[in-house]
Amino acid sequence: MKDWPEHPNPEGQTCPSDKLGYDPLQLKERRTMFKAKRAFSGFSVDDLGKAKTFYTDTLGLAVEEMPGMGMTISLPGGGSHFVYDKPDHQPATYTVLNFQVDDIDQAVDELAGRGVKFERSEGGPGPRADAKGIVRSGDQNPGPSIAWFKDPAGNFMSVLTGPE
Repeated sequence: MKDWPEHPNPEGQTCPSDKLGYDPLQLKERRTMFKAKRAFSGFSVDDLGKAKTFYTDTLGLAVEEMPGMGMTISLPGGGSHFVYDKPDHQPATYTVLNFQVDDIDQAVDELAGRGVKFERSEGGPGPRADAKGIVRSGDQNPGPSIAWFKDPAGNFMSVLTGPE
């Protein structure tokens, strides 16, 4: 193994990339070849009309329709998410959108008042949600306090507290 070429290390430690089998200088060169203008992620739904109503009226997000393609959701804090109609849509089995909030109880109460149903873990391993559907941070959950819900297409979303 070689010492890190750009960062002399008095302890004689080696570059972690040596263990992975690539040269960090080559990686640096490869990184400069790809220049994306912007990035966004996306997911599918089975009914764009229902999805648009949910994202605008229930979640209060700005949505821009893209006729014949789908729609773009503007996310709090910047960025966007592309949502498209897919005839054989299968709901995501993972969380497609996370909304960080200051007060999870207030957010859950507000969304529940708008008709959102929160998921509650029934049986199985892992921490349990409370009566509101919030899995609280603590001994059984080392992560943030979080509450999962689904959009009309069955895709998982969450509200959570977390680091700034």
